[in-house]
Amino acid sequence: MVVPLAPRVSASAGTLRGRVEALDEAVGLARGRLPDATLEAPAAVVARARDRAALSGEYTVVALAGATGSGKSSLINALADAHVAEPGVRRPTTGQPVAVIVPTPGTDGQHGADELLDWLDVRDRHVASSRVLQESATGLVLLDLPDHDSVVTEHRTIAERLYERVDLLVWVVDPQKYADAALHARYLRGLSDHAGVVVLVLNQADRLSPAEQKAMVADLQRLAAEDGLGSAPVLAVSASTGAGVTELRDLLARAAQRRLAATERVTGDVRQAARALVDACGSPPDARREVGAAATLVRSWEAAAGVHEVAEAVRRSTKRSARAATGWPVTRWVARLRPDPLRRLGLGRERVQAGQDDLLRSSRSAPAAGERSAALSAVRSYVDAATSRAPDHWVLAARTRAAAVNLDDVLDRTVVRVPLGSARVPWTWRGLGFLQWVLLVVAAAGLLWLLLLAGLGWLQLPPPETPMWWGFPAPTVLLLGGVAAGLLVAGLGWVLGVVAGRSRAARARRRLGASVAQAVNDHVIGPVAAEMDALARCRAAASKAAA
Repeated sequence: MVVPLAPRVSASAGTLRGRVEALDEAVGLARGRLPDATLEAPAAVVARARDRAALSGEYTVVALAGATGSGKSSLINALADAHVAEPGVRRPTTGQPVAVIVPTPGTDGQHGADELLDWLDVRDRHVASSRVLQESATGLVLLDLPDHDSVVTEHRTIAERLYERVDLLVWVVDPQKYADAALHARYLRGLSDHAGVVVLVLNQADRLSPAEQKAMVADLQRLAAEDGLGSAPVLAVSASTGAGVTELRDLLARAAQRRLAATERVTGDVRQAARALVDACGSPPDARREVGAAATLVRSWEAAAGVHEVAEAVRRSTKRSARAATGWPVTRWVARLRPDPLRRLGLGRERVQAGQDDLLRSSRSAPAAGERSAALSAVRSYVDAATSRAPDHWVLAARTRAAAVNLDDVLDRTVVRVPLGSARVPWTWRGLGFLQWVLLVVAAAGLLWLLLLAGLGWLQLPPPETPMWWGFPAPTVLLLGGVAAGLLVAGLGWVLGVVAGRSRAARARRRLGASVAQAVNDHVIGPVAAEMDALARCRAAASKAAA
């Protein structure tokens, strides 16, 4: 009974090339971020796929795999219609792989497949002389592999290495061990992505009655379906009687004629490795949780940077400047004696204009222990939120980049580079300051006038007539009016200073907040986002390869 190869849409060479490139990109992005053990398999698949693509596409390599006593050697002799492999019943039997080559037309014997067999490291090679094979299965290479249950470790290693490299696998089982749990768990279930290039052969069918043979084939099909190989062909053959051998030979000949087994095999390898890499990349993080953690991080850094303290210094510095500019000239010098709150912190516009903000430092005290601890805790919380559901090694990479920040130094430079002083004195302050000097001159004129009158009276000289303004002597009006007006102008200047101080403090808070947010982005959010972007690109590339 022949079960044809399951029809399927095969990946084109271009599609396979794209899958391999995508898997290679994913491996490159994950290098240093995922464990090396996780990347060994996909990296090996990429290398193997490129090696196979560089070799002959005119040959399809078919390997007969199975356990001791399953009859692989007898079956390959029957398929080749020649004695090329030595059957045996004692363990170990086949120690080295044996190749039977059916050359493609126009090639010189076995030499057309030499490079391919060198890559497979198969030394024992035979050219098929059977006319049946030469007419129907050109471009076919049959391999008789060592037993997968051999007591010699080296034999098992050779077999398992070739399982990964051949284009089409023919698993030969016998009626006694076809349901062996080790066979299905260790080998067949791992080929669930390769159902199109796997054939299951129940050998020694001549030992069964027709009813037993039918029941056993059905059971083998059931087990294959449970292994994910439901579409793989299942055949019953007898190497000794030749029953079913022709059907198996024809099936392999059709596979060789299609020239797609190698592409389908590599595609299955790539998809399997890519799916494992997608799983290793975890799931995308919760964006809403990350946004909330970022806002908390900025607030905690603002507190550690002393944004409120600096803004308050801006407010008090502005009031001091307003008093010095608009206060009564007789007493305004007192305001100048008080130190500028901004200068006490080592801040001000002159520092920024120097163009060396990265070299300058403020006189601010370091963040309090509680504020510093809260800022560092917010960093850890943000990293946890941004990397939630990411693989542990990737989380560690993100944490390492975020933890590299020198918090005290970064916060100090963040504050220093913000221009907090005013570039110009407001024209209202200048106007009030000029008016103050005018009023001082008026008051001084009145005072001098009164002193002149007092001097003339003391000398008992006739005083000149003193004009009266609003019922008061003019000198008195000038003196008292100048002083009173000066005090009123000083009060108006104080009000303007309060308003300007609040405005400049609010502006300073905004600028400082923007600078802190930029620092947070540069030193925490940006580096973490770069790691998560690499993870997202790795996941996307692996998903593309696995699609």
